[in-house]
Amino acid sequence: MKELFKKKKYIKVPDKTINENKKHVEKDNIEIPSVPTGKWIKCNNCGEIIYRDDFEARNHICTKCHKHFRMDSNTRICQIIDSGTFVELNAYIGTKNVLNFPGYNEKIASLQQKTGLKEGVITGEGKINGKDVVIAVMDSRFMMGSMGEVVGEKITRAIEHATSKKLPIVIFTASGGARMQEGIVSLMQMAKTSAALARHSEEGLLYITVLTDPTTGGVTASFAMLGDIILAEPGTLIGFAGARVIEQTIKQKLPEGFQRAEFLLEHGYIDMIVERRNMKKTLSKLLAFHI
Repeated sequence: MKELFKKKKYIKVPDKTINENKKHVEKDNIEIPSVPTGKWIKCNNCGEIIYRDDFEARNHICTKCHKHFRMDSNTRICQIIDSGTFVELNAYIGTKNVLNFPGYNEKIASLQQKTGLKEGVITGEGKINGKDVVIAVMDSRFMMGSMGEVVGEKITRAIEHATSKKLPIVIFTASGGARMQEGIVSLMQMAKTSAALARHSEEGLLYITVLTDPTTGGVTASFAMLGDIILAEPGTLIGFAGARVIEQTIKQKLPEGFQRAEFLLEHGYIDMIVERRNMKKTLSKLLAFHI
């Protein structure tokens, strides 16, 4: 009778046995349910769950609320520039730690590996619906598109290239402002890019800026707002200092929608808000008017 009340002994099944059973299941063509990862994203504006393929087909725009998500520089160039016409300029320029800022070299190396970018802007020459143009596209993935020595130098050289070849230039901005790790060197880029644009303007050449989310700090205070024509994507954050800093400084509550593209259009700071799907066509028309 005592044997009836003995505790049950549980035997641990070796991993080898489990693996053999799994192989047996696969041999019997029994499908094991699986859920693919990375196929859905959630809109941080309306909360809609979006199928990634639909999201990418719509140029990174929410299918419900039409929020324009940030777009990387390579995708942007493919969207705007005619296929097979883009030639990159000054791709070799690399970043130096001019102030010996601690950990800066490691940060740059990590971002280069993660993004595949050399720095926070890509510049080059190509065609928009057959019309020659120089283009610079900033990328917020690389230190939030902050403007250091290399970003300023590449944009300046792109402007000078456009001037020498008598071409219009289009710059897509996306930046958190000047790069703190480079201090005064990054602030100098504001004057350098602005001076290059002044020479470009003196030659009677066209400069179009397209402000994308976000465009702030020293970039806003220099070349971003110097365009002959200033376009912006819907909902873009545009400003110099943050709204909280401004409120604390002036001791007043800011208007609703302050520093958004729609507010700036209403108050005359930009010329037009253009949806991403219409951007290439709009740029092509503007270039045609100038020619």
